Amino acid sequence: MKPKFKSSREVILRSRAWAKAVKFYGQVLGFPVSHRSAGLVGFETGNICLYVEKGRPHGPVFEFLVADVSAAKATLLAAGCTLIEEDPRVPRCYLLDPFGLTFNLGQAPAQRRRKQQMKR
Repeated sequence: MKPKFKSSREVILRSRAWAKAVKFYGQVLGFPVSHRSAGLVGFETGNICLYVEKGRPHGPVFEFLVADVSAAKATLLAAGCTLIEEDPRVPRCYLLDPFGLTFNLGQAPAQRRRKQQMKR
């Protein structure tokens, strides 16, 4: 079965100048903080939630959610996408499509809840 993809409202931006970026989005643009953890701050901007993450930049990253990350990843790799980074603990993976868009492939919320319930 072909995976169904749906975008989330999250965009991730990585920066080595993380503290400066957090200050810019929070103080200069005045976006309220919606999430804060070590190396990651989320800002509510209106239509999107912008996450600023500490790390090596790779441009803005959009997020597509699927029921089965592994199956969707296999489909996308076969269609010419390149795997940039992967963390099966989340589960998520960053892919670069053949046209230059970097995106995070993440677990759809309903599927995430089911997996958490099964672990209990």
